[in-house]
Amino acid sequence: MATTNDLKNGMVLNIDGQLWSVVEFQHVKPGKGPAFVRTKLKNVVSGKTLDKTFNAGVKVETSNVDKRTMQYLYKDGADFVFMDTDTYDQLNVSEATVGDAANYMLENQNAIVATHEGTPLYVELPASVVLEITHTEPGLQGDRSTGGTKPATLETGAQIQVPLFLETGTKVKVDTRDGSYLGRVN
Repeated sequence: MATTNDLKNGMVLNIDGQLWSVVEFQHVKPGKGPAFVRTKLKNVVSGKTLDKTFNAGVKVETSNVDKRTMQYLYKDGADFVFMDTDTYDQLNVSEATVGDAANYMLENQNAIVATHEGTPLYVELPASVVLEITHTEPGLQGDRSTGGTKPATLETGAQIQVPLFLETGTKVKVDTRDGSYLGRVN
C-alpha cells in the first residue's frame, strides 16, 4: 500500500482487481477545498487509458510488475517460448499476450517480458528491428517522383509498405510500434 503522495510515473496500481500503470500525475492544491491528485492511468493488459482523480493522502494498492529481458526461443503451438537470460528458466507466453509483437520477433531475439505473480502481462520489443524482405514485386522503372510504395513480406510473415526501389533479400529497419518502414540496412 502507498498513499497518493508517493505516486511516480511507471508505478503499477491495483484498482478493482485490474493493473494500471501511472502515465502522469499532478498534485493540485486549489485555493479553496482539499488537495487532490489528478492522474492518467494506462491499463497494463489492454492498453486503454483513463483519467482518475484521488483525494490527497488516500491509500492506493500497489503491485509489483517484474520486467525482465528474455530471449525468444521458438513458437510451440499457440504459445511463444521465452528464456530468462539470467536463470535460463523457460516461460510460455500465449499468442494473445504477445499480440502484434509477434509480427516483428525472430528466434533468439531479446524482448522485455513483464510478469505479475508469474503471469505474463505483455511483451515489449525494441523501438525498431532489422528484418529481411522475403518477397516483394519488382519496382517499376521510371516514375519515382511520386515516392510510391508497394507491399513487402518480411521474414516473420508480416506485411509492410516499402518504397518502390527495394527488392527481395534487402534488410530493412521496421518500427515495431506501428509497422512502418524506417530505412534500408546494409
